[in-house]
Amino acid sequence: MFITLQELELRTVRFSVDVPAGEIEYVNQLQQATPLHAEGSAELVSNTLGQIRIRGTLSVTMAAPCDRCLEAATFPVEKRFDLDYHPADEITGGGEDEIEEVETEVAYYEGDRLDLNEVLREVVLLALPMQLVCSETCKGICPSCGLNRNQQSCECQMRTIDDRWNQLRNLRVELGPRN
Repeated sequence: MFITLQELELRTVRFSVDVPAGEIEYVNQLQQATPLHAEGSAELVSNTLGQIRIRGTLSVTMAAPCDRCLEAATFPVEKRFDLDYHPADEITGGGEDEIEEVETEVAYYEGDRLDLNEVLREVVLLALPMQLVCSETCKGICPSCGLNRNQQSCECQMRTIDDRWNQLRNLRVELGPRN
């Protein structure tokens, strides 16, 4: 669904959408397990040159492999959002200019329309935790033998190596034997 500036100039646009799984492409192996439901409104902010404010809620269940044990896991997402979008031509200059904290919460759009699916995609990605784990107690995979520690215990012994002096040993090898 696209939200156009022409439509927003006339009225606030209300939306209630159900996005089927597979319609929005996410990163890596992250996928929608259920349809994404979103409700809200988009409006043109008064006395601005094209600033759009989108508010609403969304709910979806996402699926991905657990970052610790690689087993399939689901992650429910229930999120309220309030976003500001400015026209991309408002961006002045380039490089590494200092920005104010308020500007970090602003996104930009190009042309005369905004893709609602892209907005919803960003909201979902930002609502998910940095590390996707099946449970907080997940033991993960043994780095030696590769067994899933949640399903079976292994007898691998983990040796800790103190490598604080490793760089000096490497330097000594490079310099050669002492004379």
